[in-house]
Amino acid sequence: MTILRPAGDFDRSYQQDMAVIRQRWQGVLLLLFLLLLYALPAIASDSTVSLVNRICIFIIAVQGLNILTGYTGQISLGQAAFMTVGGYISALLVANLGWNFFLALPVAALGAGLVGLIFGLPSLRVKGFYLAMATLSAQFIIPWVTRNLFPDVLNGAQGLNVPVPQIVIPVINGTCFLGTTFNPELNACVYRFATPAQFIYITLTVLIFTTIVALNISRSRLGRALISIRDNDLAAELLGINLFAYKLRAFFIAAVFAGLAGSLLAHNIRHINSQTLGLTDSILLLGMLVVGGLGTNLGPIFGAILITLLEELAVWVTPIIIGLINSGVLPLDATGVGAALRPLTFGLALALFLIFEPRGLAYRWSLIKAAWRLRPFAR
Repeated sequence: MTILRPAGDFDRSYQQDMAVIRQRWQGVLLLLFLLLLYALPAIASDSTVSLVNRICIFIIAVQGLNILTGYTGQISLGQAAFMTVGGYISALLVANLGWNFFLALPVAALGAGLVGLIFGLPSLRVKGFYLAMATLSAQFIIPWVTRNLFPDVLNGAQGLNVPVPQIVIPVINGTCFLGTTFNPELNACVYRFATPAQFIYITLTVLIFTTIVALNISRSRLGRALISIRDNDLAAELLGINLFAYKLRAFFIAAVFAGLAGSLLAHNIRHINSQTLGLTDSILLLGMLVVGGLGTNLGPIFGAILITLLEELAVWVTPIIIGLINSGVLPLDATGVGAALRPLTFGLALALFLIFEPRGLAYRWSLIKAAWRLRPFAR
């Protein structure tokens, strides 16, 4: 006797409809993927681990920008400047005051959030292009402050050297274990996150935390209010939503995420100055969000991965193109090819996505998932 089963996946309750992980096998795959990421230092090269580190940091920054631009509709060109604030605060707390990195990280995020509030004040009066210009000012003011004010503390244009994060563990039975080394000054065992293979554990943990926070914000009352402001701010105000308060909250949250990413970046490369993150990086972060998908939870992940990989591809292709030019195959000038290829690749990718996939990769992924749920009748 043949038992007929309904085709596709059907929700039978509100909890199933709202579930992030809809099937048990999806949860198993997610767990295996996370375990693979944490095991990456043991199976991949240092360059690959370093690339994954950078991608994770960019995802965190784009997640904050997604809350501000994707959900609230407030265009910002100062996300990289808020990352600079987080990097400087974390470096000062760890290097000058002797704080532990894991305590300085949330403080740096909150400090960047407060700075983001200041630059979010014009959002009540202006929006669109004019708000973009207002946030663009952060990209000029903050680097100028780090170069010219408090030279004894911020070290001017040279910037600050950032210490390596470390964990202090008490000595057990007079020995250190699990890769720790004995520090006679602290009379304890110390584990240093000195290499990309060690630092990736911090980056992945913070990324998982920010992903959960961003997902819950989008599904909360705050997220629904931000979306209503984006869709129609006048209607949202008539419904009782305080536009100014919610816009400031969006700026604060976006800057907090940027502060986390900036702190991680500073401790990853062990240096921070006014040129570490510039206007180009703010545009790059916004482009990642557009390519990935505005106002979606997966958009920052897809966009950061694709754009970073395209930039790495441009770096890998540059010597090949220069070789073809020197051999006479390409009638071009080899001068400046390496510097021009990365922005050319980013601009071309952004233009193609705006033409052929304006809703981003996350929208295409949602169509694929919808087709899978309707199998075998999906077209």
